[in-house]
Amino acid sequence: MSDVAKALWTPSGESVAHSRMNRFAQRVHESGDLHEWSINKPEEFWSLVWDDCGVIGHKGQRSFLAAQSGAPMSTAQFFPDANLSVVENLLATSGGGEALVAIDEVGNRRSRSWDELRTHVSSIASALQARGVVAGDRVCAWLPNSLEAIEVMLGAASIGAVFSSSSPDFGTNGVLDRFGQIVPKVLFAVDGYRYNGRDFDCLERLSEIRKGLPSVVETVVVNNIGTSVPSGTISYSDFVAGGSTNPVNPQRFSFDHPWYVLYSSGTTGVPKCIVHRTGGVLLQHMKEHQLHCNVQPRDRVMYFTTTGWMMWNWLVSVLASGATAVLYDGAPTAPTMSRLFDIVDAEHITLLGVSAKFIDSLRKADLQPMSTHSLRSLRTICSTGSPLAPEGFDWVYQSVKSDVHLASISGGTDLCGCFVGGDPTKSVYRGEIQVPMLGMAVDVVDERLKSLENNPLTPGELVCRQPFPSMPIGFWNDGSEGFPVQSQPGPKFLAAYFERLNGMWAQSDFASWTQHGGMIIHGRSDTTLNPGGVRIGTAEIYRVVEQHADVLESLVFGQDWDNDVRIVLLVRLAENATLSGELVADLKQRIRVACTPRHVPALVVQVHDLPRTRSNKLVELALADAVNGRPVRNSEAIANPECISVIAAMDELRK
Repeated sequence: MSDVAKALWTPSGESVAHSRMNRFAQRVHESGDLHEWSINKPEEFWSLVWDDCGVIGHKGQRSFLAAQSGAPMSTAQFFPDANLSVVENLLATSGGGEALVAIDEVGNRRSRSWDELRTHVSSIASALQARGVVAGDRVCAWLPNSLEAIEVMLGAASIGAVFSSSSPDFGTNGVLDRFGQIVPKVLFAVDGYRYNGRDFDCLERLSEIRKGLPSVVETVVVNNIGTSVPSGTISYSDFVAGGSTNPVNPQRFSFDHPWYVLYSSGTTGVPKCIVHRTGGVLLQHMKEHQLHCNVQPRDRVMYFTTTGWMMWNWLVSVLASGATAVLYDGAPTAPTMSRLFDIVDAEHITLLGVSAKFIDSLRKADLQPMSTHSLRSLRTICSTGSPLAPEGFDWVYQSVKSDVHLASISGGTDLCGCFVGGDPTKSVYRGEIQVPMLGMAVDVVDERLKSLENNPLTPGELVCRQPFPSMPIGFWNDGSEGFPVQSQPGPKFLAAYFERLNGMWAQSDFASWTQHGGMIIHGRSDTTLNPGGVRIGTAEIYRVVEQHADVLESLVFGQDWDNDVRIVLLVRLAENATLSGELVADLKQRIRVACTPRHVPALVVQVHDLPRTRSNKLVELALADAVNGRPVRNSEAIANPECISVIAAMDELRK
């Protein structure tokens, strides 16, 4: 068995027996493959998910209506007769137990009990109604990962308003590029935030944002760093108090009623406003949490995220499973790199979610939480954001916890959920995502759109062949005015996901099946390198280069050159390292041996910084556009856009 195929963890018989996935499988009474049944019988599967995961609401008689012949699969319907409230579902638990815990970088801890959260949400719903907010209106939050952000989301959903959020580290243009498109009626904002030991005042930017959102009738300011509330705004505490005299209970809406708007990364244009449906996302999240991540009532779940990343929405939904959501706002390495593990022990976290980049940074720092922390409560670690390298798997099991379920998951903002992820009843293999998610007809196809399922480790396009409940309703203003209620999907929406690969959902990921029925994600297919016509994923190169002790970070892109594409490797080196000829030769040889000669970069260039989004993802596409003379639009989505200009002007890239 190769090192990549090595099993690092196998669940005990007792843990399998007590898992939600196992109990769900027993209810199915199918002798065959559970995943195969889930995609062959979508009406039965999703109906059982509704019942087994405990969705509250009127389900109706019909659970699935296939798209009519010739129509896009996006026109399929799930639970067309259903009525439900996400607030009823997320606040089904009652009592004095903690629903939310919020911890900031300084160590301040606040919490809301289930009953307190319900009271705050009903007051916010009332205060919104008093401002004229009705179902379908938009409520936006420019807030950190905080109690208030979740309360606002649920208060808006109580009356059917459409919620959208952005983290306060976004600049004025970044916020207006997002919120400006959806014309909000009420804006919630924060006076400032702390990151990595430094306070950032938001009030100057807020003044510009308010000018750019003339549709806003009320601006509500959360006092976070102690500044005074600007004139013409109202404090969050006063806003909530104003609604407490006439609390509003949550209303039920259709399965397809819009819940929130998320945004594409925006690195190649103004962000697309992706409208997500109430029932579809709720059902998807409850399935992922309970079955694939084994989240149970009274569990405590923390995902390191901001309100500008879909994993924040994913985290909030754990409330529907009776679990406590633990929120952390600040740098994950402040004051020390073990900060998140400190919280795991202090808060008895059962599921910790982080990015693959974060795991890699801790591995490179040789952090050993297994030796310094108890981590007794921790059952599951989730990793997403980019492919988790095999060495990251090794580090988790060798340095964090040997009996933890490491669930590498992959999906996206587009579906606000996952296509592939974990299974607590199956082994974890080094470098592999365990399984396709139940109900998701995931496949990998070649250039002729033929399945590669019987060709393990052969890369191709990741697709979904059948409809799923959390397909977006559409893009905002895509062929219609206002909310996209048209009976037919808009042209931009269809072009983004369905037209490129013959009607299948195209996720733009480069992936391959494994011999265990799992999957490896190799990187974005739209950043896939193509030298000499041979497609190469970037993740393989990153894995090799970033093992070198002198390399802190790297970025790979394709540069149009001499009627072909040449691979350019940018490296950010350790403090005392220099890009000598010996280091370049060493890196190239490592890539040649570990990958193929095709993977070897034509050019290796040292840089002092690399362009990244505000959620710390490296930006390959925007840099490739700049270097290749194409326009880079919406640089506001990039945390350090000046870095792109510096790199694009480097003499090394002109030789």
